[in-house]
Amino acid sequence: MNDEELMKVKICFIGDAGVGKTSLIKRYVLDVFDDRYIATIGTKVTKKVVETKDAKTGEPIRVMMLIWDIMGQKGFRELLREAYFFGAHGAVAVCDMTNRETLDELRYWVKALTDVAGDVPIIFVGNKADLESGAVIREDDVKALAAKYNAPEFMASAKTGENVETILKALAEKIVAKMH
Repeated sequence: MNDEELMKVKICFIGDAGVGKTSLIKRYVLDVFDDRYIATIGTKVTKKVVETKDAKTGEPIRVMMLIWDIMGQKGFRELLREAYFFGAHGAVAVCDMTNRETLDELRYWVKALTDVAGDVPIIFVGNKADLESGAVIREDDVKALAAKYNAPEFMASAKTGENVETILKALAEKIVAKMH
């Protein structure tokens, strides 16, 4: 299959600095994990092709996901928001299960996204699920927030790889269903 037969979609990872957006992307695209924290400066775009099906026809569809990773620092939100979210087809909203504020801040991130991109599919992710002893957010808290946006939620770990593939596949399916 050549490039013309690929559905190309822009995916934005949203959430505060340090929640694990870059680690989730690295785990998904490269299947690696590095626990050294290096803040993302500006924006980084990675791509990966995922296979899914058209929900109506059952036809296989190849989707090239252009995955946008943005720095989560508050000062840069307004500066980069328009360019970052413009043309987005979907988003992964990430919070850190060991940091309560990161869940609360997802409301801001979702509003910033939808103000620019409109009503696009979103998947909510409670990352760092492997750090159970340090968790201050319960799975029910993430479920409750996701339900407000009629969106699915997953607990995940970039470190162990738990649910990482599932999250992006679920998002691809939602985007294909919306676009077809």
